[in-house]
Amino acid sequence: MKYILSLILVVIVIFANAQSTQLGNTKKYALWYDAPAPNHGPDYSIVKAGGTPFDADWENWSLPIGNGYLGASIFGRTDTERIQLTENSLSNKGLYNIGSLTSFAELFIDFNHKNPINYRRSLSLDSAVSVVNYTNEGVQYTREYFASYPDKVLVIKLKASVAKKLSFIVRPQIPYLRNSDTTLLKDDGRTGTVNAKGNMICMTGNMQYYNINYEGLFKVINFGGQLEAENDINADHGKISVKNADSALIIVTLGTNYQLKSRVFTEPIPTKKLNGFAHPHERLMQVIAAATQKTSKQLLKNHLTDYQQYFSRVSLDLGGVESVLPTDQLLANYKKGKIDQYLEELYFQYGRYLLIASSRKGTLPANLQGIWSQYNVSPWTSGYWHNVNVQMNYWPAFNTNLAEMFTAYADYNLAFRDLGFKNADVYITKANSAAFDTIKGNNGWAVGTGASPYSIHGPGGHSGPGTGGFTTKLFWDNYAFTKDEAYLKKINYPTMLGMAKFLTKVVKPYNGLLLANPSSSPEQKVNNQNYETIGCAFDQEMIYESEMDVLKAATLLNDTDPIIATIKNQINLLDPIQVGLSGQIKEYREEKKYGDIGEYNHRHISQLVALYPGTLINSKTPAWLDAAKVTLNERGDVSKGWSMAHRLNAWARAKDGNRAYKLYQTLLQQGTFDNLWDSHPPFQIDGNFGGTAGVAEMLLQSHEDCIEPLAAMPINWHNGNYKGLVARGNFVVSATWKNNQAIQLTILSNVGGNCVVKFPGISKAIVTDKNGIQIRFKIVADNEIKFLSIKGSAYFISKIPTIEKPVTPQHLQAKIIKNVGIDLLWDTIANANAYNIYIAKESVPVYKKIAQKIVENKFFVKLDEKEKLERCTIKITAVSKNGIESEGAIAYVSF
Repeated sequence: MKYILSLILVVIVIFANAQSTQLGNTKKYALWYDAPAPNHGPDYSIVKAGGTPFDADWENWSLPIGNGYLGASIFGRTDTERIQLTENSLSNKGLYNIGSLTSFAELFIDFNHKNPINYRRSLSLDSAVSVVNYTNEGVQYTREYFASYPDKVLVIKLKASVAKKLSFIVRPQIPYLRNSDTTLLKDDGRTGTVNAKGNMICMTGNMQYYNINYEGLFKVINFGGQLEAENDINADHGKISVKNADSALIIVTLGTNYQLKSRVFTEPIPTKKLNGFAHPHERLMQVIAAATQKTSKQLLKNHLTDYQQYFSRVSLDLGGVESVLPTDQLLANYKKGKIDQYLEELYFQYGRYLLIASSRKGTLPANLQGIWSQYNVSPWTSGYWHNVNVQMNYWPAFNTNLAEMFTAYADYNLAFRDLGFKNADVYITKANSAAFDTIKGNNGWAVGTGASPYSIHGPGGHSGPGTGGFTTKLFWDNYAFTKDEAYLKKINYPTMLGMAKFLTKVVKPYNGLLLANPSSSPEQKVNNQNYETIGCAFDQEMIYESEMDVLKAATLLNDTDPIIATIKNQINLLDPIQVGLSGQIKEYREEKKYGDIGEYNHRHISQLVALYPGTLINSKTPAWLDAAKVTLNERGDVSKGWSMAHRLNAWARAKDGNRAYKLYQTLLQQGTFDNLWDSHPPFQIDGNFGGTAGVAEMLLQSHEDCIEPLAAMPINWHNGNYKGLVARGNFVVSATWKNNQAIQLTILSNVGGNCVVKFPGISKAIVTDKNGIQIRFKIVADNEIKFLSIKGSAYFISKIPTIEKPVTPQHLQAKIIKNVGIDLLWDTIANANAYNIYIAKESVPVYKKIAQKIVENKFFVKLDEKEKLERCTIKITAVSKNGIESEGAIAYVSF
């Protein structure tokens, strides 16, 4: 019965607030629960870095809203509501010498409603509005929460169904100010007061380490009833009481004197970093004054107009049905094996929601926890970690149609660039002094792993200089997806060029190659020590990707910077991919078999960054692609939440839809909290973003100079459609499929130009424009077509024939006949007309066909003993009567 009542309530709330404009898709997406977040309190038996006790109530049950300027975690309690508030510039000393994000405020609202019935709390992804509904003593109470980006405020709307029945107390508190009622936390250096006057509460104070002045304003507007401000004897306990009102608004704005300026990073003395920056009081007063001039309807309209212009761009329907179960029960069932496509859709859209909520132009970018942290010293400081985490935060920005969210990181990167130049000078002087250039800026810029709003590390330690190339891949992707040449020229290319100047100087000649020295694969250890080497895969691959992207950009912009000639001379000497005796992509050049060095099932898959997010390993380098699959299999699926997300993207790039889907299921089953936050554990938001990016990568790929819809479609997604995903070239793609076969593809060309589409059998399909006029296209191959698109025009591809591949040969056996060759044997395939035999020797990227039209299920590969091979890969495909090849059966042979 309570589920039926809850469903009725959600329909009412959604209708009343017009909570979806999602491309005609009537399905609604919301997290919802039939009980408030528990109130167990902190667990002092589990203490996080900096002495903060673990808070499962916050991490597992609170619902996050945000606008880039602030983040709010909502608990939905009926006795005393808790709203934990975060602002990304408020940092203490923390760990790792870069500072740590710390909780800004706890906002408590006392209702004293102890007997609620028909309870429901929700977070609508369609509207970014959280709602709490319940009945207490015959009165229905409704609370709505939203964080408005255009008005820069958190809005809380309170309403009772009966006049004069709304009474509450608003009392914000400064967290971690005291260990007890009298003892200040001296190490934190946090001071502050909370004072109430009229209908405003002002929380103001200072964080000692960076000399941050912070302030929060809480304005209470009551409709009917009485309002009274009160200050306790302690100056940090101000509150406002409202009695017998009909409804009320609480408007919140937060801020510090932080400004995103270069000097914040280059100033070495922490307490001087913000010198001269104005106290936030006047600015915040202006914000809250402007917001309170508007009605709640106007504030909501502004919020919805802003938010939905981004969120509504993409819809995804995998056949899921809106659940009658609360989200925690839906997830619990999923973890038990009851797979639900609605939850899979919900998680995908949740990642997009979280990115919009935590990364907006004019704000700091999304950090390791997005814009939500209840900790004194946040886990891993809630920093911007550049050996995978911050990059993963922005993987879904481009392919899920949220490119504008990347601006926050691009601006942040530009602000720390001057310190990056100094980092590069220091690194080159130490690591390769012979390459040091005395002209300012000619050594480029560098960033290591750790970073915060106040400082960045230089390269070294547990991650090599490849972290920089890993970062600038985002800037090339920003251009590749948007085709914004003005932004490329102004922002992306200077960023990429500066990094390339640095990376060309970190390599040294070794036996005819150019290898990074020192070099480290992120966080891999041997004997509990960071393992340092020469030319590991992570560094070589990211240096190669960086230089390759710079060459493409330089060609577009006709740039003749002297570094371009250097890159052209270097790039073919980087030797980024090595294949080992197990058939694996080697993590280290000195590695023989997989697992020789480092942790076997390590969370990072750093040797595969050229597969994803890089593009060097692809279907045009099939031997490398097969070697990448070996590494993925050996590394294992189950890991930390974010690392399962990386594996998901890697399997999608390998075009193995079923395996990618298995990783998606594993991420949901073993790496997800009840509020759908990613579990490292503890909470890290990068897994959410990586999971969303991975689903998009399964549904659409474009890294091989073509648009490839449904490139890694799993068998379990039988019927479905999506709208609004973006391919490189700024093509917006939609697709509909039934029984795992594409019915129609739609491509909107935002900038015009050649449109190349790859899909099985597409050469026999029909392409029309919006008027139904058939478009002529060039057949590049049976599965690839090309036509010239016009800016702003849409194209519809239909009548795509079904192409069935033969079954892959099974049980391939490869027996080495010493000094002669390799004897091959495999099971006969019933529908195979013949077999083709391929070989890839040592570390070559492509296979060589050595036999075709073989009718028997055996073959002898004769080898030239003069070659003195260490290893090779053998691939056997079945060929149907119409010449279509199966997937390959693989044998890895070492001698």
